[in-house]
Amino acid sequence: MVCAHVTKGVPCIVGVRAFMSENALTVLSPAHNAVPQTDSPLILALPKGRILKAAAPLLHMAGIVPGPDFNDEKSRLLRFETNDPGIDVVRVRSFDVATFVAFGGAQVGICGADVLMEFDYPEIYAPLDLGIGGCRISIAQPKDRTGREDNPNRLSQVRVATKYPALTRRHFAARGINASIVHLHGAMELAPVLDLSHLIVDLVDTGSTLRANGLEETHTIAHITSRLIVNRTALKTQPERITAIINRFRTALASGTAQAKDQQA
Repeated sequence: MVCAHVTKGVPCIVGVRAFMSENALTVLSPAHNAVPQTDSPLILALPKGRILKAAAPLLHMAGIVPGPDFNDEKSRLLRFETNDPGIDVVRVRSFDVATFVAFGGAQVGICGADVLMEFDYPEIYAPLDLGIGGCRISIAQPKDRTGREDNPNRLSQVRVATKYPALTRRHFAARGINASIVHLHGAMELAPVLDLSHLIVDLVDTGSTLRANGLEETHTIAHITSRLIVNRTALKTQPERITAIINRFRTALASGTAQAKDQQA
């Protein structure tokens, strides 16, 4: 969709992605995402990596079984049919699941709360906490700086390495600190060691990587689990199909909880 105009010679752009042409800016906005035909399969976006492994039993209990190529690490396919002709799954990077769902490329997805917090797409509705992929977003710094860097009474500005720039800015701004962001996608623990930043904000599970690199947590910003997310437009236009998927996961969660209690008894 084109949603750009010019005021006094300056382009005014509303949207998320812009592509430059010779004469205009074309902007794609999640608010105008495409909704598939009702007889085409719904797309469930799944994150690669550890969350996908944790989600596998839940998918099985929800009665969604991807084709055999799905578990083949050598397969180059990214979209897979399932045992349900009304559902296909796609396998994408965890940080991209929310974007696929917000723009309507997928109607349903499994996404970490950290990604939802970072992008804060209004087009996404997260009806279920799946209780998998548990970890936390934390601030960490070299041990010899503990107690100094994250103190809003002593600092007005700090340099932070993170792959969560929006989330990080919001956290420090709420404490009166201007966060200068070093945007990295990995090896975050190296940033303070190599003087790229004073602090890091990153996902933490056991904390062993932090400790191995001479860092320690100073503050937990949020505890994270994975959520079932849906596209709001799809929910409005195909309520029965989307609600049916939500209910399948809700039933699977209840079944898993009951099984866990039986095992503990």
